[in-house]
Amino acid sequence: MEIRILSGSDVRRAVGMADAIGAVREAYVQVSAGEAVLPLRTPVPVEKQEGVTLFMPAYLAGSDALGAKIVSVFARNPLDGLPLIHAVVIIVDATTGRPKALMDATYLTALRTGAASGVATDLLARTDGLVAAVFGAGAQARTQLEAVCTVRPIEEVWVYDVSPEAALAYASEMKGRGQPFPSDIFVADSPAQALHQADVVCTATTSETPVFDDEDLKLGVHINGVGSYTPEMQEIPAQTVMRAKVVVDSREASLSEAGDLIKPLRQGLISEAHIHGEIGQVAAGKIPGRESDEEITFFKSVGLAAQDVAVAELILRRAQEQGL
Repeated sequence: MEIRILSGSDVRRAVGMADAIGAVREAYVQVSAGEAVLPLRTPVPVEKQEGVTLFMPAYLAGSDALGAKIVSVFARNPLDGLPLIHAVVIIVDATTGRPKALMDATYLTALRTGAASGVATDLLARTDGLVAAVFGAGAQARTQLEAVCTVRPIEEVWVYDVSPEAALAYASEMKGRGQPFPSDIFVADSPAQALHQADVVCTATTSETPVFDDEDLKLGVHINGVGSYTPEMQEIPAQTVMRAKVVVDSREASLSEAGDLIKPLRQGLISEAHIHGEIGQVAAGKIPGRESDEEITFFKSVGLAAQDVAVAELILRRAQEQGL
């Protein structure tokens, strides 16, 4: 039995953001159409290290993609110069059950999470949006901006992070990468400054309290919330959730894991019916996306193994073609 092993650099070479967005969009359509077997992720806490390892399997019947991701989030890692997140994906032949590939998924996780926001921004944000705001300056924030700039002609970006040094480093790096990133990337002194003209907002933090105030948002803004993935975490103010059109990656997963929704639900501020639907339903034309220029839209993603498996299958095909 042969298993193709792909490093992080192989993954980066195999698939770019535009193709990842296409793969994730198709995965979302299959999830919402009931063509996916998608058990809720199984977390294994490692409390003495302030960490958690998550086990995430998925099968996409429509594309015959089968596999699983193992991802660890250890809060102390950055203090030692290590990534916050480490991950691997294993791809299994859906016909025989034979393991086909094992690949580094640290970058893949950031890629598919960025691609999710790319899908949502393409479907829900105003087409004339030119200004983006990014909260957080880690690996996820980099692919968030790349995805948004891939689907919208962003001309100006504001980044805010609790660490000004991290925000400065982020802005400098993104400026130097060229297309699709604009040259006008600024560090905000406050969340309000980051939001003052933002048409698209991406939050990619591990915060347990909202990262901005609702009153600082302008009408017509689209928000991608990708950082919180437990009931205790919350990036988006409850007031924003209350007045936004809320679209999720998975209704079941979001109601189990997304503190951005669970907290206002527990407080009686919204009901489950407040969730407009799943992004796969919007992509398939089953429900409407944005319906007015003034509407505030909020895409809440907790991350699905379907994204990982769909992008990993594409990476495997491209790696075979390229001899990686």
